[in-house]
Amino acid sequence: MIVMEFEEMKKIWDSQNNEPLYVLNEEALHNRIRSQKRRAGRVAGVSEFLLIGVNLVSGIFVAGLSFFQESRNVFMYLMALWMMSTGLFIWFMRVRRVRGESVFGQSLSDDLAHALSNATYQVRISMLMRWNIVPIAVLSVLGFWHNGKPVWMMVLLLFFFALAHFAGGWEHNVYKSRKRSLEILKRKLTEEG
Repeated sequence: MIVMEFEEMKKIWDSQNNEPLYVLNEEALHNRIRSQKRRAGRVAGVSEFLLIGVNLVSGIFVAGLSFFQESRNVFMYLMALWMMSTGLFIWFMRVRRVRGESVFGQSLSDDLAHALSNATYQVRISMLMRWNIVPIAVLSVLGFWHNGKPVWMMVLLLFFFALAHFAGGWEHNVYKSRKRSLEILKRKLTEEG
């Protein structure tokens, strides 16, 4: 068995790859950043379409149900209006986000800035939608109360919204960790020069 010295192994490695040992592979890093940028954009896009669709459809559904009931429940109309407004707000935010994507170039730092921008956007939207549960929960409980529903139904409804708020927090933390990893990468690249 022949034991090679480290310097001999390094020479063989360098001659095979035409790259020195311990050098950052910029192409691989750029491909990884592009992948994260595409992923952040896809997640933001899917989230936007889901939020727009769910809020608009739910708002129209609640308004339709309230309209055809004998007793007019102002809280249900307010909730329907709130949900449709939320859907339109998310649509407006999407248009603004998509228009803003043209300012980013194709360099490694531009792609990283773009990925970080989309991750920041996703963190903000998830936080807004997590807190959006509160007015919907309040209006739902008030609507139940107005219609004379039993207290146990209102408690069950509040429990459901508390669970949704908790799940929203878990989802929000996932987005925050993705953003944090991009910020760490940016900081490391800035420090490296």
